[in-house]
Amino acid sequence: MNTLPLGFLLVDAARLYRARIDRAFDEAGLGLTAGEARALIHVSINPGLRQGVLAVRMNVEPMTLVGFLDRLEAHGLIQRTPDPTDRRAKIVQLTATAAPLLAQVMAAAAIAREEALAGVEDTEREVLRVALTRMRANLCPSTRSEES
Repeated sequence: MNTLPLGFLLVDAARLYRARIDRAFDEAGLGLTAGEARALIHVSINPGLRQGVLAVRMNVEPMTLVGFLDRLEAHGLIQRTPDPTDRRAKIVQLTATAAPLLAQVMAAAAIAREEALAGVEDTEREVLRVALTRMRANLCPSTRSEES
């Protein structure tokens, strides 16, 4: 049996999963790009983060994130306010208007996730989650506090 290296499998699975997520968002007719939907999810998971920190968490260039946030803000889904500790920085938060659309985004993501994890038992999913969380922390020290 020819066993593929773990790194190859990880990168390939991530690429295929991301493509499936993108299709799920398109199929759901959300009116958002995959990047905008991802930004919306990240703002939901990380409420009140500075824009720059959010870009790091999403692993995108700050200017890329600004484009996503500009469009989300234009649709009334997020708001950016000056950080009280540094007025040059912006804090990003969801608006109440975002809740129904966020629910649709999460539902579309769940469809893709369940397709990707078909046949993977709950215990295997938890082992995978722990291993990936540890790998992420090893590669991105700023995520170490999220492990707990």
